[in-house]
Amino acid sequence: MTGLWIPLTIAAALCQNLRSAVQKSLKAHLSTAGATYVRFVGAWPFALLYLFALVEVWGYEVPAATPAFLTYCLLGSISQISFTFLLIHLFSFRNFATGVVYSKTETAQVALFGLLLLGDPVSLGTVVAIAVSLVGVVALSLARTNLGVGNLVRGLTERTTVLGLGCGALLGLSVVLFRGATLSLGGDGFVIQAATSLAYTLGMQTAIMGGYLALREPDQIRAILVRWRPALAAGLAAAAGSILWRSAYTIQVAAYVRALGQIELLFAVLTTTLIFRERIKRLELVGIALIAGGILILLAGGL
Repeated sequence: MTGLWIPLTIAAALCQNLRSAVQKSLKAHLSTAGATYVRFVGAWPFALLYLFALVEVWGYEVPAATPAFLTYCLLGSISQISFTFLLIHLFSFRNFATGVVYSKTETAQVALFGLLLLGDPVSLGTVVAIAVSLVGVVALSLARTNLGVGNLVRGLTERTTVLGLGCGALLGLSVVLFRGATLSLGGDGFVIQAATSLAYTLGMQTAIMGGYLALREPDQIRAILVRWRPALAAGLAAAAGSILWRSAYTIQVAAYVRALGQIELLFAVLTTTLIFRERIKRLELVGIALIAGGILILLAGGL
């Protein structure tokens, strides 16, 4: 089982890329909050179905939900939703691009939160891999936002930088809290632990964001119902990706999983190049090479 997290993570990144592609198509008809809600409300039925199959077909027993488990689930759910809304707020600034680049520090922050909250160790090789990949992610972001390195450095004192780092912190915190939730459960192993954690958190997120939309954007609920087919497709991809992510988090330190998960960006570049026929900039090639190099360093460490 030592290396099982590697194919799980790669498959999760691929599913996340598919989910993002479907959500991008829905964004033309939904608000940002509405398109975000789709990933929760569309995925929850599939997560429940998966948990039901584990119990009824494969004979697993659902582990008892402890207060610690529920706390991890709730805080992780709120952190992930808060990340989305903070990112939306970041887009309201004219110089939002700088903040977006700094929001990409999420992987490094996962390592920090994992160490502080769960005591997850991180090897020197992993630190190097994260650092190399982080430079690659920043290079990709600079290429796509047409920012220069000078603008990025000067932006250190801007409010958007604080917001961007906050986005990365909330996303990284949610990853570590979700890992904490699965680890706090007993049961028959990582498969049922991950499935139980996912069912609870998606239920919480569906309720929280559903309440928000009902109060602030009720038209979005109707719009989602009208487009239920692509919403379910996005939900299926989100559920599959989440099942794989949670399973990987349960058997491996979150920092390792997120570092390897940067391969999603490579999938995204391939998608835009092969499907949408967009040209790759030279700086993007540098970013791709650095991300790939970071992943190779991670895997070469014998994890």
